[in-house]
Amino acid sequence: MKRGLLLLLAVGLGACAKPEEAPPPPRPVLVQTVQSSPTTAVNAYNGDVRARHEADLGFRIGGKLIERRVDVGANVRRGQVLARLDPQDAALSARAAAAQRAAAETDLALAQAEYDRALSLKAKNFISDSVLDVRRSALEAATSRLQQARAQSDLATNQSGYTTLTADRDGVVTAILAEPGQVVAAGQPVARIAQPGAREVLIHVPESRIAGLRVGGAAQVRPWAAAERVYPGEVREVAPAADVATRTYAVRIAVPGADEALPLGATASVVISGAVSEVMRLPLPAVTQQDGRSAVWVVNTTSGRVEPRPVEVAAWREESALVASGVAPGERVVVAGVHKLTPGEVVRPVDAAAPIALDIAR
Repeated sequence: MKRGLLLLLAVGLGACAKPEEAPPPPRPVLVQTVQSSPTTAVNAYNGDVRARHEADLGFRIGGKLIERRVDVGANVRRGQVLARLDPQDAALSARAAAAQRAAAETDLALAQAEYDRALSLKAKNFISDSVLDVRRSALEAATSRLQQARAQSDLATNQSGYTTLTADRDGVVTAILAEPGQVVAAGQPVARIAQPGAREVLIHVPESRIAGLRVGGAAQVRPWAAAERVYPGEVREVAPAADVATRTYAVRIAVPGADEALPLGATASVVISGAVSEVMRLPLPAVTQQDGRSAVWVVNTTSGRVEPRPVEVAAWREESALVASGVAPGERVVVAGVHKLTPGEVVRPVDAAAPIALDIAR
């Protein structure tokens, strides 16, 4: 009887026990086989057309600007008057210096007469040697004062002529930097004159790309106003230091074949091709961040497990990332849902290029 009860109890407990659950199947993930391909680094920049030779012209003295005779776009010839300052102060300074020069000439004449008289008296022993020395010193001092007065008079005369600003070269006015009525300092730019012959495009390159530029490198220039035109150019100058505000380097692209379709001040695009290198092109969703570095999830061919691996991204494109190192050709990389993976997880790789993979993606 007891044996029957125990048997019934064992059967009942077995019926109530929960069966063990089967492990979940591996998660399907889209993968792509890494392939290397030669890629040329192409960088595009926007800049403005400048003259090869241009200069900011200003007065050599300060004063009030009373007249400006040219406007932006005016063609000027060498020696042509561009602007004038109020000449009154400079004229008064010249007159004062001329008066000081005349006074110094009079003092010298008097000192010379005194010295000649002292010489005649000394010849008759009417004065001592010390008195003659005093007259000689007075004559030398008067001579020096006259030289100083003449130099100051010449300087004041030159400065009176500096009230007129003239063009030092043939060219075109590209900027006006001061207006009549404005008080300008010595050397302050008033007008910018450019020689319209040789032209170039000024661009600004970030620090991360400056290492790939060299003087003499080839470039292509395309003006915005005539997008169908392409001008061959070359890197003429690379700034040795970065701009303190923008932290970019100024680079000038010479355009030997520039014509009227590339006018001064116009905006143009510059395309510079870099060196050819072997890179791996991966979709943007395949690249994630691990500990502040770019990384991808690589599927182990033998075990089917995924592990993150740091990579070096050479460049970013609109739909892909160019990986320079970190993965090898032939390895399989997860290209979707990488944020859901955990290290060591077993997955079922599905080739993204297969038709079934496209259905799963949808």
